Amino acid sequence: MRVNSQTYTPQYRLGIMANLGQFLVQTVLVFFVGITVGLERNVVPILAKEEFAIASTSVILSFVVSFGFVKAVLNLFGGQLSETWGRKPVLVLGWIAAVPVPLMIIWASSWWWIVAANVLLGINQGLAWSMTVTSKMDLVGAKWRGLGVGINEFAGYSGVAAGALVTGFLAARYGLRPIPFYFGLAVILAGLGIAVTLAKETRGFSRGEASLDAENRAGKAQQEGVGPCVANPGLWNIFRLTSWGDKAMFSASLAGLLHKFADALVWVSFPLYFNSKGLGVSGIGLVVGAYGFTWGISQLAVGPLTDRIGRKWPVVAGLVLCGAGVWLTLLVEGIGPWMLTAALTGFGIALLYPTLLAVIGDVSNPVWRGASLGVYRMWRDSGYGFGALAIGFISDWLGLSYGFYFTSLVMFMGAVLVAFTMYETSPSRRKRAPEWHGNATCT
Repeated sequence: MRVNSQTYTPQYRLGIMANLGQFLVQTVLVFFVGITVGLERNVVPILAKEEFAIASTSVILSFVVSFGFVKAVLNLFGGQLSETWGRKPVLVLGWIAAVPVPLMIIWASSWWWIVAANVLLGINQGLAWSMTVTSKMDLVGAKWRGLGVGINEFAGYSGVAAGALVTGFLAARYGLRPIPFYFGLAVILAGLGIAVTLAKETRGFSRGEASLDAENRAGKAQQEGVGPCVANPGLWNIFRLTSWGDKAMFSASLAGLLHKFADALVWVSFPLYFNSKGLGVSGIGLVVGAYGFTWGISQLAVGPLTDRIGRKWPVVAGLVLCGAGVWLTLLVEGIGPWMLTAALTGFGIALLYPTLLAVIGDVSNPVWRGASLGVYRMWRDSGYGFGALAIGFISDWLGLSYGFYFTSLVMFMGAVLVAFTMYETSPSRRKRAPEWHGNATCT
């Protein structure tokens, strides 16, 4: 007997409409998480230059390095913790970590306060954003995974863009500090309140999906209730499978890491480059906002599109377009053309972001999906750290524009590697399930 994969127990019905209230709560939360990181997207690099008199691009990028590596580690262990503690406790912990961030930036007397604040910001992003993704995957099931992730990333990166625009406006009107970061503190407190009062635990949905998957594979009737899952490969095996043991997940992890080079460049080198061309913080906010809003809005279409046409070639195209957008930024002049090249870069990343998450969701078993997503997000967000180090060194050695050229080449090389290594994972397009997808059985 084969059971409908979208409705398997009265309390755990999969799908967006079946869980609309909680889906919307998680969407609002990820929007606020995006605003929290968007606070820094144009103000902090200018703060480094004007208030702390830092001339070295490497030193300015140090706050991205601290953010990236801390977020990467928290992604890894946050995913595993979400399988044992549950999604909600990890989500709330992530919001608590964010509360001191705007206050530390307001009170910073040296650049290293900013670096330390970004350690906490990395904890916030590694835990809170990860849990919104994981919870949505729990709720929607395999059929709507691309759409669910696309909506999540749309909301998150629309928040990033909104944060950049609002702080740019506030900084132009009231100064770099403290007003823009009072706004950020209000957003963080609102996010914490929503997480505590309205967010619900979703881990039971993944347990139920895993139980159904095992029953369907064994050709058995669905049992009443959802029992404990007795087979889990362990964190090391999940790490190995996600990092290099499976070609699709390896390709996704690699593409995720490399495309964060471009986001690190936009975060720091875009403001510095445009400021050197005469743009103020409000103009920089418009350019960065065009990047963020294009990235965010496009994901609404990309998620469901990849559910139909597959994941692989949107990933390849995304890397190519991202590299092209960065390269073209150096070839044009003026705020209008810069907004267009920033939008092209954002569209390239939009093709990547929900698609890569969906690849991991396609291949991993629901029982250890949270942990596998944590491993992928660890590799992806370590790209902030590796990218910031490499871009900073090249920019200081050869000049700011060479950081742009380097980033473009990384994107193009990544596209070639993915084209030759990734297999198709979309449930609507693949020919067979991954070999270990049914390893975990529930009784």
